[in-house]
Amino acid sequence: MSGATTPKASARRTGAGGGDGTRRGPVVAALMLGMALAALDGTVVSTAVPQIVGDLGGLSVFSWLFSGYLLAVTVTLPVYGKLSDTFGRKPVLITGIVLFLVGSVLCASAWDMGSLIAFRVVQGLGGGALQGAVQTIAADLYPLKERPRIQARLSTVWATSAVAGPAAGGLLAGYADWRWIFLVNLPVGGAALWLIARYLVEPGRPTPRRPAEPLGVGGGEGLRDTRRTQGRGRDRHRGQGRRREQGRGQGRVSVDWAGALGVFASGTLLLTALVQGGVAWPWLSAPSLGLFGGAAVLTAVTVVVERRAAEPLIPGWVWRRRTIAAVNLSLGALGLLMVAPTVFLPTYAQAVLGLGPIAAGFVLSAMTLSWPVTAALSNRVYTRIGFRQTALIGMTLALLVLLSFPLLPFPGEPWQPALLMLLLGGALGFFQLPLIVGVQSTVPYEERGTTTASVLFVRQIGQSVGAALFGAVANGVLTARTRDTGGTGGDLDGLVHSLNTPGALTDTAADHLRHAVDAAVDYVYLGAAGAAALALLALLTLAPRRFPVLKEHEEGAGQEEREEQKERDEREGQEERDEREGH
Repeated sequence: MSGATTPKASARRTGAGGGDGTRRGPVVAALMLGMALAALDGTVVSTAVPQIVGDLGGLSVFSWLFSGYLLAVTVTLPVYGKLSDTFGRKPVLITGIVLFLVGSVLCASAWDMGSLIAFRVVQGLGGGALQGAVQTIAADLYPLKERPRIQARLSTVWATSAVAGPAAGGLLAGYADWRWIFLVNLPVGGAALWLIARYLVEPGRPTPRRPAEPLGVGGGEGLRDTRRTQGRGRDRHRGQGRRREQGRGQGRVSVDWAGALGVFASGTLLLTALVQGGVAWPWLSAPSLGLFGGAAVLTAVTVVVERRAAEPLIPGWVWRRRTIAAVNLSLGALGLLMVAPTVFLPTYAQAVLGLGPIAAGFVLSAMTLSWPVTAALSNRVYTRIGFRQTALIGMTLALLVLLSFPLLPFPGEPWQPALLMLLLGGALGFFQLPLIVGVQSTVPYEERGTTTASVLFVRQIGQSVGAALFGAVANGVLTARTRDTGGTGGDLDGLVHSLNTPGALTDTAADHLRHAVDAAVDYVYLGAAGAAALALLALLTLAPRRFPVLKEHEEGAGQEEREEQKERDEREGQEERDEREGH
């Protein structure tokens, strides 16, 4: 039996889908297609905004095309993470793809800006499942030493999307119709859906454990002890529950819908306040204060609900375990600092360097070229010195790059910020991937979805906070620099528009505004360096020197036990049905 090489035995070793190359390959292709749906979304839509506004109107609210999608993705991540641990990755991913495709069809049929925004929210409900489930299945498919391979492929999808997305969106909007930017999702999503439904075979899943069970602070040794001493006796009772589900179609798993509603409501209020504050209304106005206050109250209520839930949506161990808490905070800081290059560098390239939108996008794309390369190579580093040390090296290098940006000459040459972005992407490849792979390797199969979703959720929150914070910093610097010179005000978008409009400004005024934009972006990068320092602080103070990684043979043995238990349950269930039919 030890030398068996059947597909089922291979599936046990991989933990999620087919273990052999022929079966795992189609699943990986499906994951890359699913990730492409999410990755291309923002870049394709952004280039078609002028055509969309020209057709549907709604210039004053078009930003909600992106904000509504972001809100839906962010607040649903924890929900889908828990559901994937409870019911499996496959149904969650299939649901996400279907929702995304339905939203795409609805967006293509929108009749005004309000309907398009509403349908973008539907897309976002699917996008949350796509992002969380794809990352979780990627960890299930590969053992620890091979996980950088799939993560590098997914990073390549993001890099390709960053370069090809704007071009594809511009071509479709300019030479066809903007509605095609949504309709092209159908063949891509349809292929991913078929591959997942056909090839993804999940192992048997035990009923999720209560958070009160002793798992240990780091999630490693306590977990292994619990599994050794209690796993076999508990599996037989759980098998009876699973048998009832399979034989009668009635599940006994409780879903924390109250917690899901609380997370959705509080997250929606918080993100709305962050996205619209300083844009639709002043930060200290009644709408902002009301939204922040409501978010705080709902968050407190959600915490109470979660503490009383039998199977909480966001279990307490997500923050009690040092490793997971450190990774959450570190990647939240990463989301914060990523706002500087992704949001403000294109503006800098256009306003200060005088580049067009496409050329400005290529300056940013340098970061996406080096990121997948160092991510793929990171396993050669963290297998020698550990996940924490590798991430510390990566973020230290990123900190130095961010501090170098304000030292660039004015106006400078385009290759200078492009080189910094190339270095920044390389540094962050050594930071993000080791942390994601490391934290996923500290939890068993039935907790991996929740853990992955918590990491992505905090990173998205960090990105929203960063957009609001750095936007306020940039506008504050611009206001101070233009107040006494007859400038057009402190709004960054308004200044860039004035600089790009021929004849709108004198040469002296244009030069002054370029200096103002340069100073504003410099302060943003200094703020991003502060976020990098916070990430380093979280790793140094919270993360253990060695992550409590579950041994692969123990994890594989646990999966084999679940498979064997599932087979026994199926046989016993069939025997019960045969007995009932005989009587």
